[in-house]
Amino acid sequence: MSDAEWAAIRPLLPVPAWLQGRGGQPEGYCHRQLLDAIRYLVAGGISWRAMPADFPCWGRVYAFFRRWREHGLITEFHDRLRGRVREREGREAQPTAGIIDAQSVKAAASVPSVSRGWDGGKKVGGRKRHIVTDCLGLLLVVAVTAANIGDRDAAVGLLTRLRRLHRDITLVWADGGYTGGLVDWCRHKLALTLQVVKRTDDMEGFMVLPRRWVVERTFAWLMWLCSRKGAALVRLLGSRVGWKAIRNVHEKEQRLTGPRGSGQPARPPAETAPTDSFG
Repeated sequence: MSDAEWAAIRPLLPVPAWLQGRGGQPEGYCHRQLLDAIRYLVAGGISWRAMPADFPCWGRVYAFFRRWREHGLITEFHDRLRGRVREREGREAQPTAGIIDAQSVKAAASVPSVSRGWDGGKKVGGRKRHIVTDCLGLLLVVAVTAANIGDRDAAVGLLTRLRRLHRDITLVWADGGYTGGLVDWCRHKLALTLQVVKRTDDMEGFMVLPRRWVVERTFAWLMWLCSRKGAALVRLLGSRVGWKAIRNVHEKEQRLTGPRGSGQPARPPAETAPTDSFG
Protein backbone atom coordinates (compact mmCIF):
# COMPACT_ATOMS: atom_id res chain seq x y z
CA MET A 1 0.00 0.00 0.00
CA SER A 2 1.11 3.57 -0.50
CA ASP A 3 2.41 5.74 2.33
CA ALA A 4 -0.81 7.78 2.15
CA GLU A 5 -2.96 4.64 2.52
CA TRP A 6 -0.89 3.42 5.46
CA ALA A 7 -1.13 6.80 7.18
CA ALA A 8 -4.92 6.73 6.74
CA ILE A 9 -5.54 3.20 8.04
CA ARG A 10 -2.87 2.87 10.73
CA PRO A 11 -4.93 4.66 13.45
CA LEU A 12 -7.90 2.37 12.63
CA LEU A 13 -6.06 -0.94 13.11
CA PRO A 14 -7.09 -3.07 16.12
CA VAL A 15 -4.64 -2.57 18.97
CA PRO A 16 -2.61 -5.74 19.80
CA ALA A 17 -3.15 -7.19 23.28
CA TRP A 18 0.48 -6.79 24.31
CA LEU A 19 0.28 -3.02 23.77
CA GLN A 20 -2.65 -2.88 26.20
CA GLY A 21 -0.89 -4.96 28.85
CA ARG A 22 -3.10 -7.98 28.28
CA GLY A 23 -0.30 -10.46 27.60
CA GLY A 24 1.11 -11.90 24.43
CA GLN A 25 4.21 -11.02 22.47
CA PRO A 26 4.89 -8.36 19.82
CA GLU A 27 4.45 -9.37 16.19
CA GLY A 28 7.60 -10.54 14.46
CA TYR A 29 6.69 -8.40 11.43
CA CYS A 30 5.18 -4.97 10.93
CA HIS A 31 1.43 -5.02 10.32
CA ARG A 32 2.02 -3.11 7.09
CA GLN A 33 4.11 -5.99 5.74
CA LEU A 34 1.51 -8.56 6.72
CA LEU A 35 -1.39 -6.56 5.24
CA ASP A 36 0.57 -6.00 2.03
CA ALA A 37 1.16 -9.74 1.77
CA ILE A 38 -2.57 -10.48 2.19
CA ARG A 39 -3.45 -7.83 -0.39
CA TYR A 40 -1.00 -9.39 -2.84
CA LEU A 41 -2.49 -12.85 -2.29
CA VAL A 42 -6.07 -11.59 -2.76
CA ALA A 43 -5.19 -9.52 -5.83
CA GLY A 44 -3.23 -12.29 -7.56
CA GLY A 45 -5.40 -15.25 -6.59
CA ILE A 46 -2.32 -17.26 -5.58
CA SER A 47 -2.09 -19.97 -2.93
CA TRP A 48 -0.62 -19.31 0.49
CA ARG A 49 2.48 -21.35 -0.25
CA ALA A 50 3.12 -19.34 -3.42
CA MET A 51 3.78 -16.16 -1.40
CA PRO A 52 6.83 -14.39 -2.92
CA ALA A 53 10.00 -14.21 -0.85
CA ASP A 54 9.68 -10.40 -0.65
CA PHE A 55 6.97 -10.87 1.96
CA PRO A 56 7.09 -12.61 5.34
CA CYS A 57 6.91 -16.41 5.13
CA TRP A 58 3.47 -17.65 4.17
CA GLY A 59 2.92 -19.45 7.49
CA ARG A 60 3.27 -16.21 9.47
CA VAL A 61 0.96 -14.35 7.08
CA TYR A 62 -1.68 -17.08 7.24
CA ALA A 63 -1.49 -17.23 11.04
CA PHE A 64 -2.02 -13.46 11.13
CA PHE A 65 -5.04 -13.67 8.81
CA ARG A 66 -6.54 -16.64 10.70
CA ARG A 67 -6.15 -14.91 14.06
CA TRP A 68 -7.83 -11.75 12.77
CA ARG A 69 -10.63 -13.77 11.20
CA GLU A 70 -11.34 -15.92 14.27
CA HIS A 71 -11.36 -12.95 16.64
CA GLY A 72 -13.52 -10.77 14.39
CA LEU A 73 -10.75 -8.24 13.83
CA ILE A 74 -11.20 -8.18 10.03
CA THR A 75 -14.83 -7.15 10.49
CA GLU A 76 -13.88 -4.60 13.15
CA PHE A 77 -11.23 -3.05 10.91
CA HIS A 78 -13.60 -3.06 7.93
CA ASP A 79 -16.38 -1.36 9.92
CA ARG A 80 -14.04 1.35 11.17
CA LEU A 81 -12.93 2.08 7.62
CA ARG A 82 -16.54 2.20 6.43
CA GLY A 83 -17.41 4.76 9.09
CA ARG A 84 -14.42 6.89 8.17
CA VAL A 85 -15.30 6.76 4.45
CA ARG A 86 -18.91 7.75 5.17
CA GLU A 87 -17.77 10.72 7.25
CA ARG A 88 -15.42 11.79 4.47
CA GLU A 89 -18.35 11.71 2.05
CA GLY A 90 -20.32 14.04 4.35
CA ARG A 91 -22.58 11.39 5.91
CA GLU A 92 -23.08 9.99 9.41
CA ALA A 93 -20.80 7.13 10.37
CA GLN A 94 -23.80 4.80 10.86
CA PRO A 95 -26.13 4.27 7.86
CA THR A 96 -29.92 4.55 8.06
CA ALA A 97 -30.81 2.68 4.84
CA GLY A 98 -29.47 -0.20 2.82
CA ILE A 99 -29.80 -2.18 -0.41
CA ILE A 100 -29.94 -5.99 -0.55
CA ASP A 101 -29.14 -8.27 -3.48
CA ALA A 102 -27.64 -11.66 -4.34
CA GLN A 103 -25.30 -12.96 -7.02
CA SER A 104 -24.73 -16.56 -8.09
CA VAL A 105 -21.17 -17.56 -9.05
CA LYS A 106 -19.69 -20.73 -10.44
CA ALA A 107 -17.87 -22.95 -7.97
CA ALA A 108 -14.34 -24.18 -8.47
CA ALA A 109 -13.54 -27.89 -8.54
CA SER A 110 -12.17 -27.68 -4.99
CA VAL A 111 -15.56 -26.70 -3.57
CA PRO A 112 -17.31 -29.66 -1.88
CA SER A 113 -20.52 -30.78 -3.57
CA VAL A 114 -22.43 -30.59 -0.28
CA SER A 115 -21.96 -26.81 -0.17
CA ARG A 116 -22.87 -25.99 -3.75
CA GLY A 117 -26.16 -25.97 -5.63
CA TRP A 118 -27.87 -25.13 -8.90
CA ASP A 119 -29.50 -21.74 -9.48
CA GLY A 120 -32.21 -22.57 -11.99
CA GLY A 121 -33.02 -18.93 -12.70
CA LYS A 122 -29.48 -17.87 -13.56
CA LYS A 123 -28.43 -21.31 -14.85
CA VAL A 124 -25.37 -21.27 -12.61
CA GLY A 125 -24.03 -24.12 -10.51
CA GLY A 126 -22.06 -23.08 -7.45
CA ARG A 127 -22.62 -20.67 -4.61
CA LYS A 128 -24.54 -17.48 -4.03
CA ARG A 129 -23.35 -14.23 -2.44
CA HIS A 130 -25.91 -12.29 -0.43
CA ILE A 131 -24.96 -8.75 0.57
CA VAL A 132 -26.48 -5.62 2.04
CA THR A 133 -24.78 -2.30 1.30
CA ASP A 134 -25.36 1.26 2.39
CA CYS A 135 -26.29 4.02 -0.06
CA LEU A 136 -22.63 4.47 -1.01
CA GLY A 137 -22.24 0.80 -1.92
CA LEU A 138 -20.20 -0.06 1.20
CA LEU A 139 -20.75 -3.53 2.63
CA LEU A 140 -22.82 -3.90 5.80
CA VAL A 141 -23.45 -7.66 6.07
CA VAL A 142 -22.50 -10.64 3.91
CA ALA A 143 -23.60 -14.28 3.65
CA VAL A 144 -22.53 -17.08 1.31
CA THR A 145 -24.84 -20.02 0.59
CA ALA A 146 -25.30 -22.74 -2.00
CA ALA A 147 -26.70 -21.35 -5.25
CA ASN A 148 -29.99 -23.23 -4.85
CA ILE A 149 -30.91 -21.26 -1.70
CA GLY A 150 -33.60 -18.72 -2.58
CA ASP A 151 -33.02 -15.01 -2.11
CA ARG A 152 -35.96 -14.68 0.32
CA ASP A 153 -34.81 -17.63 2.44
CA ALA A 154 -31.30 -16.25 2.82
CA ALA A 155 -32.62 -12.73 3.41
CA VAL A 156 -34.31 -13.75 6.67
CA GLY A 157 -31.03 -14.43 8.42
CA LEU A 158 -29.19 -11.65 6.61
CA LEU A 159 -31.70 -8.93 7.50
CA THR A 160 -31.96 -10.20 11.09
CA ARG A 161 -28.21 -9.78 11.44
CA LEU A 162 -28.38 -6.39 9.74
CA ARG A 163 -30.99 -5.19 12.25
CA ARG A 164 -28.91 -6.41 15.17
CA LEU A 165 -25.65 -4.83 13.98
CA HIS A 166 -27.07 -1.59 12.54
CA ARG A 167 -29.97 -0.44 14.70
CA ASP A 168 -30.30 2.89 12.85
CA ILE A 169 -31.31 1.22 9.58
CA THR A 170 -35.08 1.30 9.05
CA LEU A 171 -35.32 1.04 5.24
CA VAL A 172 -33.89 -1.52 2.80
CA TRP A 173 -34.39 -1.48 -0.97
CA ALA A 174 -34.58 -4.77 -2.91
CA ASP A 175 -35.42 -6.21 -6.31
CA GLY A 176 -38.41 -8.32 -7.34
CA GLY A 177 -36.84 -11.49 -5.94
CA TYR A 178 -37.67 -10.37 -2.40
CA THR A 179 -41.42 -9.90 -2.82
CA GLY A 180 -44.06 -11.95 -1.03
CA GLY A 181 -44.34 -12.59 2.68
CA LEU A 182 -40.82 -11.31 3.37
CA VAL A 183 -42.04 -7.70 3.17
CA ASP A 184 -44.66 -8.23 5.91
CA TRP A 185 -42.25 -10.34 7.96
CA CYS A 186 -39.67 -7.54 7.98
CA ARG A 187 -42.27 -5.00 9.02
CA HIS A 188 -43.71 -7.06 11.89
CA LYS A 189 -40.63 -8.92 13.15
CA LEU A 190 -37.81 -6.45 12.51
CA ALA A 191 -39.62 -3.09 12.36
CA LEU A 192 -37.89 -2.72 9.00
CA THR A 193 -39.37 -1.40 5.76
CA LEU A 194 -38.42 -3.59 2.78
CA GLN A 195 -39.18 -1.56 -0.34
CA VAL A 196 -39.13 -3.46 -3.63
CA VAL A 197 -37.92 -1.49 -6.67
CA LYS A 198 -39.45 -3.08 -9.78
CA ARG A 199 -39.14 -2.53 -13.49
CA THR A 200 -42.20 -0.96 -15.07
CA ASP A 201 -44.10 -2.72 -17.85
CA ASP A 202 -42.94 -0.21 -20.49
CA MET A 203 -39.22 -0.76 -19.80
CA GLU A 204 -37.29 -2.47 -22.61
CA GLY A 205 -33.70 -3.64 -22.53
CA PHE A 206 -31.20 -2.57 -19.90
CA MET A 207 -32.32 0.19 -17.55
CA VAL A 208 -30.62 1.68 -14.51
CA LEU A 209 -33.10 1.32 -11.66
CA PRO A 210 -33.15 3.67 -8.65
CA ARG A 211 -31.13 2.43 -5.67
CA ARG A 212 -30.62 -1.04 -7.12
CA TRP A 213 -27.71 0.12 -9.27
CA VAL A 214 -25.71 0.81 -6.09
CA VAL A 215 -25.52 -2.82 -4.97
CA GLU A 216 -24.92 -3.97 -8.54
CA ARG A 217 -21.95 -1.61 -8.67
CA THR A 218 -20.62 -3.17 -5.46
CA PHE A 219 -20.69 -6.61 -7.06
CA ALA A 220 -18.76 -5.15 -10.00
CA TRP A 221 -16.22 -3.59 -7.64
CA LEU A 222 -15.69 -6.93 -5.90
CA MET A 223 -15.02 -8.64 -9.23
CA TRP A 224 -12.73 -5.85 -10.49
CA LEU A 225 -10.63 -5.39 -7.36
CA CYS A 226 -9.13 -8.85 -7.30
CA SER A 227 -9.12 -12.14 -9.14
CA ARG A 228 -9.46 -14.36 -6.06
CA LYS A 229 -13.14 -15.39 -6.14
CA GLY A 230 -13.49 -16.05 -2.43
CA ALA A 231 -17.04 -17.42 -2.63
CA ALA A 232 -15.96 -20.10 -5.09
CA LEU A 233 -12.37 -20.87 -4.12
CA VAL A 234 -12.23 -20.82 -0.33
CA ARG A 235 -13.98 -23.62 1.53
CA LEU A 236 -14.48 -22.17 4.99
CA LEU A 237 -17.41 -19.81 5.34
CA GLY A 238 -15.38 -17.59 7.67
CA SER A 239 -12.67 -17.29 5.04
CA ARG A 240 -15.12 -16.48 2.25
CA VAL A 241 -16.64 -13.65 4.26
CA GLY A 242 -13.16 -12.59 5.33
CA TRP A 243 -11.99 -12.26 1.73
CA LYS A 244 -14.96 -10.03 0.91
CA ALA A 245 -14.04 -7.80 3.83
CA ILE A 246 -10.42 -7.70 2.67
CA ARG A 247 -11.52 -6.65 -0.84
CA ASN A 248 -13.63 -3.90 0.62
CA VAL A 249 -10.74 -2.77 2.80
CA HIS A 250 -8.73 -2.25 -0.38
CA GLU A 251 -11.30 0.06 -1.91
CA LYS A 252 -11.93 1.96 1.33
CA GLU A 253 -8.22 2.66 1.75
CA GLN A 254 -8.11 4.25 -1.68
CA ARG A 255 -11.33 6.16 -1.08
CA LEU A 256 -9.73 7.73 1.98
CA THR A 257 -6.67 8.79 0.00
CA GLY A 258 -8.37 9.58 -3.34
CA PRO A 259 -10.19 12.75 -4.47
CA ARG A 260 -12.85 13.81 -1.98
CA GLY A 261 -16.39 13.04 -3.03
CA SER A 262 -15.36 11.14 -6.15
CA GLY A 263 -17.42 8.11 -5.12
CA GLN A 264 -15.13 5.81 -7.12
CA PRO A 265 -12.09 3.76 -6.16
CA ALA A 266 -8.86 5.49 -7.14
CA ARG A 267 -7.63 3.65 -10.23
CA PRO A 268 -3.96 3.28 -11.11
CA PRO A 269 -2.45 5.01 -14.17
CA ALA A 270 -3.34 3.50 -17.53
CA GLU A 271 0.09 1.88 -17.91
CA THR A 272 -0.17 0.14 -14.52
CA ALA A 273 -2.11 -3.07 -14.00
CA PRO A 274 -4.86 -2.81 -11.34
CA THR A 275 -3.25 -5.30 -8.93
CA ASP A 276 -4.61 -3.81 -5.72
CA SER A 277 -6.69 -1.07 -5.82
CA PHE A 278 -15.01 -0.79 -1.77
CA GLY A 279 -19.48 -1.41 1.64
